Amino acid sequence: MTIFEKALAGEMLDRRIDPEVAKIDAVQVQTSRTLAKLNQGVTDAAKIRTTFSQIIDRPIPSSSTILLPIHSDFGHHIWIGERVFINMNCTFVDVGGIEIQDDVLIGPNVQLVSVNHPLDRQPALRHRFYGRRVVIKRNAWLGAGVTVLPGVTIGENAVVGGGAVVTKDVPDNTVVAGVPAKIIKQLPTD
Repeated sequence: MTIFEKALAGEMLDRRIDPEVAKIDAVQVQTSRTLAKLNQGVTDAAKIRTTFSQIIDRPIPSSSTILLPIHSDFGHHIWIGERVFINMNCTFVDVGGIEIQDDVLIGPNVQLVSVNHPLDRQPALRHRFYGRRVVIKRNAWLGAGVTVLPGVTIGENAVVGGGAVVTKDVPDNTVVAGVPAKIIKQLPTD
């Protein structure tokens, strides 16, 4: 199993002792360089999609829109569906995987975080990390400034109110808001 497969599988990795972590570091350096160039004045929507497709190593549908700047630490573990809109200044921490399904709206300054560290008190153990996939299901809407933490799934047709911090799964057809996010409304399912 490669280091990338281990990250997607949620295995605990240790930056100090796992020699393959250097492969993740190398991808992160290349992603940073490419994003720095992309975020410096590219205005053509097709060029943005093409360049970001190179970062994530798969095509982004022409029906999807990404506004700049955009930030990612890794890039290779992001999947973007059809008719997705990603507003400016979003951050994707994606070593553990981020899946954005069709018809998703992502507001500005949203953070999707798919990696975490254990809560060990010993400094030597704080170099360990593990991935937990974030999934944004079809037709969900994340308002401005939302943070989605590792391992969370946002359900179909769900709405996450601006500024919310989502710490656990959001059911389909609900509105959540707050810190931590809580259900505040059920949406009609007709």
